[in-house]
Amino acid sequence: MKRFITLFTLLLLVVSPFFTSVASANDFKGHQMEQELSYWVNKGVIQTDAKGNVYPDRAVTRGEFASYLARSLKLPTSTKYTFKDLKANHSRTIEIQNAAGAGILSGYPDGTFKANQQITRQQMAGMIYKAFRYLDIPVKTTTIQFKDSKKISSNFVEAVSAASYLNIIRGDQGYFKPTNNATIAHASAFLFRMFAVADQMKPSTPNPDSPSNDKEDPEVYKISSISNGQLNSTSQIFFNFGDALAAYNASSSVHTISQNNKIIKMKSGQVFAAENPKQYTSLYSDSSLKKEVTYVQKGYELDYVGSSEGHVLVDLGGYTYSAKHSEVDLVPTQLSEGAGYYKVTNDGLLVHYPYYRTFDSKTKRYTGNYAEYTVGPASSALKKGQTYTSNDGVHFKEQGSRTMVTFYPYFQFQSIRQPSSYSGKDLDRFITSALETREKTGIARYKDATKKSKLIGLGSYIKATEELHHVNAMFILATAIHESDYGMSANAQNKNNIFGIRVFDSSPDKGEIYQNPTKSIDAFIGRYINLNYANPFGAYANGAAPGNKAVGFNMKYASDPYWGSKIAGHMWRIDQYLGSKDANQAELAFISYTGSADVNIRTSPEVRNSNNILFSYKAKHPGDLSAFGYPLVIVDRTNSADGYTWYKVLADTNPDYKSPSEPYGWIRSDLVTLIK
Repeated sequence: MKRFITLFTLLLLVVSPFFTSVASANDFKGHQMEQELSYWVNKGVIQTDAKGNVYPDRAVTRGEFASYLARSLKLPTSTKYTFKDLKANHSRTIEIQNAAGAGILSGYPDGTFKANQQITRQQMAGMIYKAFRYLDIPVKTTTIQFKDSKKISSNFVEAVSAASYLNIIRGDQGYFKPTNNATIAHASAFLFRMFAVADQMKPSTPNPDSPSNDKEDPEVYKISSISNGQLNSTSQIFFNFGDALAAYNASSSVHTISQNNKIIKMKSGQVFAAENPKQYTSLYSDSSLKKEVTYVQKGYELDYVGSSEGHVLVDLGGYTYSAKHSEVDLVPTQLSEGAGYYKVTNDGLLVHYPYYRTFDSKTKRYTGNYAEYTVGPASSALKKGQTYTSNDGVHFKEQGSRTMVTFYPYFQFQSIRQPSSYSGKDLDRFITSALETREKTGIARYKDATKKSKLIGLGSYIKATEELHHVNAMFILATAIHESDYGMSANAQNKNNIFGIRVFDSSPDKGEIYQNPTKSIDAFIGRYINLNYANPFGAYANGAAPGNKAVGFNMKYASDPYWGSKIAGHMWRIDQYLGSKDANQAELAFISYTGSADVNIRTSPEVRNSNNILFSYKAKHPGDLSAFGYPLVIVDRTNSADGYTWYKVLADTNPDYKSPSEPYGWIRSDLVTLIK
């Protein structure tokens, strides 16, 4: 096992990406073994002359092949054996001695090695066979079937048998030609195949889902099958993705393509946002990975669409995004340990069970966990007791069926410009009840919640903020509840930061400090919601609703893809406790226009060039199912002289900066789809 570890360490060095390619336009460009030669030249195993040439068709000598093995295996220094015909302390002499000390080669009875003698094919097979023994990797032998098998020396029969069985040294039209000389090009191919087989036959198989420090050559690709819950790599190694893809497509038994011990393509499966320094995975609208649209916290599940050499395609929120291979983990269907789902309870509530994947640094393995939260009342079209899948929280596919139900949870897509009907005292009443409930659970973090929570007494200030800044009071409270764990989080308790402001995935212990919780509310509304998120002129304007990863605040405000759904769930619980006065009170819609021009909200139900434009929504495709344009709240409608019906809608403009004469605007009905 110790020797295998030596190989493993060596592989890290041999295929390290820190080596700089030295191969160029030289004497092996276009050669049949060009890729193998380039590989070993780039690793410094086969050395070039001053012009970058290796003379691939020249017969390789015993000394050269011994040095190839010594360099590639990084053999330890040894003076156990010396040969009288070698110059002491010469670099090649040292490499030959190291190989001899490892038991990979021996000299002649007269004490010489004859380093300059051309090596025969059977001698090369002998060195390779002994290299496997040095590595403690058992190899299988079989009866030699070559037509010239009787010409093989008895000293090399077992070695030739193993080399041919493992397809390292192949025959030629049924002949092995044991005493023929091999070229430098042949040596590069034999050596490469040896390492491929050694890697395939290594004593232990790492968990394919666990992060690995194994830095295999990023130029090398492997294909694998899956059986009995194990990923089984074939002995084939490819120098480019195209060749690996051809082999992958040609075999129904091959399920994955891997690069650097990481799955980069699979027939089917799941994608998870991976462990990486950012702690989240960026999702891009383009395959060149330059236009980031949104991002997802590590561990969360995405739908797999497909992948190329340069990126992975995933579905989230009704959109297809591109992601970097380094920022996602692909888990084939056969290795899946869990997946998120929705279920309708007997009392008609829609409960979400997202599947979250975490890495255990002690066991060096990934483990999966289910979370749980209630979205709110389910649509009547969703069956009680039935489970569903959805990657956007709107389109629910019945498990085991093709049935699809479309349902928009109300508070998730209601504009936050819609005011709440509840007073500050109502909100305080809910806060008190919620804290009492949590305190009674006996959970340690909620001890004395009714006395210590930073939400206590904030109802009136939240309601006043709604009236001043036109941001729904239930949304403000729901977000504070979610971000501060009912006012009991460390940031809330120690910093009065009840919205997690400046708290990032990569630094959860950080966050801004406020004199009191009301200052945190001011910052949340003034610096974030009204300035950048709900305001169509803002830097992160994607619609004035909690939303999801396709529309609304969730696109850029939170890495949790279910943040908008969770906020809506809190809003529903507040509303339910206070009498269910707000749910389904507004008529919701979204902009369905798919053109490339901006969509104008006007001050009157008519088109008068730019004279009556209140503000414009930037052009936005509503998604693959045309389900996620900018959210709207319709308050009235009228038939205009232009023959169109016009909708009067709540204006998303920031009242603190660009206050209209009244908080409404008009949009033509052909640009709008009503949410039913």
